[in-house]
Amino acid sequence: MSAWSFYISTLVVYFAVDLMSGISLNLQYGYAGVVNLAYIIFQAVGAYVAAATALGPSTGPASFQHYIFGANLPFPVPLLLAGLAGGALSAVVGVFSLRRMRRDYQGAVLLIVTLIALQVVTADVGLFNGSNGLTGVPQPLASGLGLGPLAYQWTYAAWALVLCAGLYLVVRRLSRSAWGRALRAMRDQEDAATAIGLNITVLRLQVFVIGGVIAGLSGGVLVEYIGAWSPGAWGYAESFVIFTAIFVGGLGNYRGVVLGVMLVPIIFLELPRFLPQVGYPGLMDSLEWVVIGLVWMACLLFRPRGLLPERRLVANRDTSDLGALTGRPRLARVLGRTLP
Repeated sequence: MSAWSFYISTLVVYFAVDLMSGISLNLQYGYAGVVNLAYIIFQAVGAYVAAATALGPSTGPASFQHYIFGANLPFPVPLLLAGLAGGALSAVVGVFSLRRMRRDYQGAVLLIVTLIALQVVTADVGLFNGSNGLTGVPQPLASGLGLGPLAYQWTYAAWALVLCAGLYLVVRRLSRSAWGRALRAMRDQEDAATAIGLNITVLRLQVFVIGGVIAGLSGGVLVEYIGAWSPGAWGYAESFVIFTAIFVGGLGNYRGVVLGVMLVPIIFLELPRFLPQVGYPGLMDSLEWVVIGLVWMACLLFRPRGLLPERRLVANRDTSDLGALTGRPRLARVLGRTLP
């Protein structure tokens, strides 16, 4: 019974982490149309920063590892630094990859960035211990709470869900604001959005950085739970799992993101573990990527808008926020007269 409880609590933590990732990518791609194929590197930098700032200096007990940013900071400072690291890296990458470039080219550039980052971190041992990665990351408040292993598991799972719920509410509120409507306008009619005064480059960079902060937080939550992180944990294919989840659930619909994350990374990827072993050893474990590909293709063929499609946007006649966003209140009043 305790083994099942341990397994389920682990799935709850993974669900919370994957849901943070889904919320981030849905904001970037579902609302703004930014094809972020480099999502995993922002999650990875958050995990590395959270690990390094909790492990302590690399000259102490962790001297068998080599890494930068070595510090022994109390919880939740490493997690906050993880979010800042994800946002800072997003700002740097976004400045060079999101300006004056078509969306398909942006996706290709970001995929190349992922491959470069993976090779650099693997080859340079001085950054985050090369291909071996970091290990021995202390669990936050494990000794202070005085809980047993199983009780701590569920406490951490509850904490991850609370953080995830807070991010969900904040991002949904942002998506329903004038800023969120501007993102939709940019996604659907970029030329028209530019014509009414929206700064497309700034909007893309803003949504990219916000998504990067959430990605960094998700990486920090995950590494503080599993206690280790290495380049093998953040291959570029990991981003496609989250993309599949938001496609299956429904782009532009956060309830759909919750459903998609529950179905794809949790149910579909865990199901092969319970199937009888057939064929050569390891065959069943490799089926997860086959499942991902088949689920994505089935979704595109039979339900291209997802299980819970995006709701139709109905705008009201209050255009004060639109005027503030575009800097053209008179034009906003004219547009307001054409809205339903």
